[in-house]
Amino acid sequence: MYIHIGEDINIRARDIISILDKESVNNSPLVEEFLKSRKEKVINLSKNPFKSVIVTNDNVYLSPISSGTLKKRSNQMTIHEF
Repeated sequence: MYIHIGEDINIRARDIISILDKESVNNSPLVEEFLKSRKEKVINLSKNPFKSVIVTNDNVYLSPISSGTLKKRSNQMTIHEF
């Protein structure tokens, strides 16, 4: 199943490693260091300040959609799968 993460981008749910909320990103030196190390793989989908970070094997996405909304979308897709 695919999850819409913003700006007409859909990614496979099974490719998602982590979804982080903005506060977790801003308050964690480890996450900040991780993002700096992957800066060439960061794709900013948000025209305004991002609300969540989606980590996949290939890229890191800064999304305008909140982590809670993304979680709801992934749960809805899981329910519809069966």
